[in-house]
Amino acid sequence: MDGRIAAAPAGAANDAACPIEGADPTSPLTRPMMTLFAFAAGLAVANAYFAHPLLDVMAADLDLSETSAGLIVGATQFGYALGLILLVPLGDLFDRRQIIIVQSLLSVGALGLVALSANVEMLMVSIAAVGLLAVLTQALVAYAASLSHQAERGRVVGFVTSGIVIGILSARAVAGLLTDLAGWRSVYLVSAGLTLLIALLLYRLLPHQRRETSRLSYSRLVASTFTLIGQEPVLRIRGVIAMLIFANVTTLLTPLVLPLSAPPFFLSHTEVGLFGLAGIAGALAASRAGRWADLGFGQRTTGISLALMLAAWLPISLLDHSLLWLVAGVLVLDFGLQAVHVTNQALIYRIRPEAQNRLTAAYMLFYSLGSAIGSSFSTVAYAYAGWQGVCLMGASLSLATLLFWLATRPSGSQDGTMLNG
Repeated sequence: MDGRIAAAPAGAANDAACPIEGADPTSPLTRPMMTLFAFAAGLAVANAYFAHPLLDVMAADLDLSETSAGLIVGATQFGYALGLILLVPLGDLFDRRQIIIVQSLLSVGALGLVALSANVEMLMVSIAAVGLLAVLTQALVAYAASLSHQAERGRVVGFVTSGIVIGILSARAVAGLLTDLAGWRSVYLVSAGLTLLIALLLYRLLPHQRRETSRLSYSRLVASTFTLIGQEPVLRIRGVIAMLIFANVTTLLTPLVLPLSAPPFFLSHTEVGLFGLAGIAGALAASRAGRWADLGFGQRTTGISLALMLAAWLPISLLDHSLLWLVAGVLVLDFGLQAVHVTNQALIYRIRPEAQNRLTAAYMLFYSLGSAIGSSFSTVAYAYAGWQGVCLMGASLSLATLLFWLATRPSGSQDGTMLNG
């Protein structure tokens, strides 16, 4: 099959009964290497989320309405979806290491163009390019998964994905701080510099892979990404769940700056960004979800986590009473999001090891669609119904996700034996 690696990793002779797809025998996936993967993936995805807490200042700078400001995030998500289709599958066809490094360097240029945007048109095009190249984070997840042992793939995915979630949540705090100090454009200039540094580190340290040459053409490779959705029920079910949970979370994150920067709170962008950091504790706590999936508890983890995400909207809706309610809700919501997301990935990576990049691309298409829905409609909900309208939208998405999971969970299945969605 295309993209398989024949050899097992060095030092894994006792694992010969369970060969590792995609592993480089001279480059075992050590803890420092996993940390580099997590940090690089977190920075890449943060680039697509910097705009969330900056919508008001970007809108004021470029003379956009609050409702239209949501299109800035929508453009990023559109670029991200396009990148999932056109770029991520390349890892099953060409050298993953080279693709990752090239995408990192191109991201530096795209971030610079965002910082230099003089009008709405230039901003939309350049920020869509940032989203397009931010799919680097998914290439890194697939690469790390391909280097891991089958029995610990969920743990590896959980570790790297924890870096992604931390990147998403930290993006708000970093963007807020830099905006208060030097304006919103400084956020993208600083990120361009950090991305260049990471590109150099990846060039020096990223392991090589020995790969068989695929006979698939690029067009057939891209088409097969969609074919996988039709062929694999696990991918379809977990993809829909991903779409709903990320629509849920972006429903909270996108308009959050609007009530917190207005009366009676009058919070600065730095202070608003700290609410993103509050969710890191929940995200880290849920990073073990991959290990739970490895042990066969994927269904149980999903159900409990989705129920928690629904319950989280109650304290979030009490924002007018105390900011502490919001903090509590963010912690619970981010825990549920991370646990379900890691479980989803751990399950889908089991079904077609030779197509991990395409599985990632197909799964994250659902994620991107959900993020775009949440980002676009939550600002409309806030404009017409205030914070309670946003909470009602989020709770409705949570309930829909829980009901979908219950409807698609095989009856009588046991977590320890079932690998399906």
